[in-house]
Amino acid sequence: MKPSCLTKPAIALCVYLTTTLTAQAKINVVATLPDFAALAREVGGANVDVTVLAKPTEDPHFVDARPSFVVKLREADMLIDGGAELEIGWLPPLLQNARNSKIQVGQPGRVQASQGIRLMEVPAELTRAAGDVHAMGNPHFMVDPIIAKTVAQHIASALSAIDAAHATEYQTNEKQFEATINARLQDWGAKLLPFKGQSLVAYHDSWPYFAHRFGFVINVFLEPKPGIPPSPSHLAKVIAQMKAQKIKAIFVEPYHNRKIAEKVAQSTGAKVVDFAQFPGALPNTETYVKLIDALVNNLAAALK
Repeated sequence: MKPSCLTKPAIALCVYLTTTLTAQAKINVVATLPDFAALAREVGGANVDVTVLAKPTEDPHFVDARPSFVVKLREADMLIDGGAELEIGWLPPLLQNARNSKIQVGQPGRVQASQGIRLMEVPAELTRAAGDVHAMGNPHFMVDPIIAKTVAQHIASALSAIDAAHATEYQTNEKQFEATINARLQDWGAKLLPFKGQSLVAYHDSWPYFAHRFGFVINVFLEPKPGIPPSPSHLAKVIAQMKAQKIKAIFVEPYHNRKIAEKVAQSTGAKVVDFAQFPGALPNTETYVKLIDALVNNLAAALK
């Protein structure tokens, strides 16, 4: 016999059951990286619970794959990953152990963000001598706001497929995110327009999509090859290149050795610019739009 919520002794139980059922009704989304999680929250709104595996200040190539991640993946209704091999060193064994058919590739509960995106820097051939190069192309595409809009569309479509009851809300939220990006693009472009065409230095090759979107050249790196630590001889070459090209800024991400960048900056007169791929890695960047705001403002301030 079901308890009646009209009697006082049953009120607390009914409230508990209602709260539990409401929580269970939410779509359990797991995102490998904080940028995907940020978009899932934008699109999913109150209808989703979002868990992110990697920390915003963590190198996405080398995430510490904890046993607790297996549990989260086993319970997931949806998984969002890059689909471009950025997480290849740690995600596959987690998925194998999770044994969740709902989030396998090709299933409605799996979103691979790179779907339909033309990746840059696709290698003609793969050799170990080239360093940490990804076969499908450069996987750091989310720092291009135009690409982020496409990923938001992927997420909205997937959520609508597995939760048709809230499809209209997902589509509305996605359109709102798109409108916000479109509006902010004008401001971002205006702030960086005075510096268009300038050359910049990055620690790692994480920024070709950002450079392409906003009109910069980034072809000098503190790493001699992707994933290879800087050597004194390579840094000497970098310093010479920076002086010759009058490069004014060096991008450094939270997990890089900032002291190396500072030494190069001291030798060249350049400024070290704190850059990050993920919302939450820099102060006041808990959303995707706030992250791009911070990147644009940090760079513009360094180049003035």
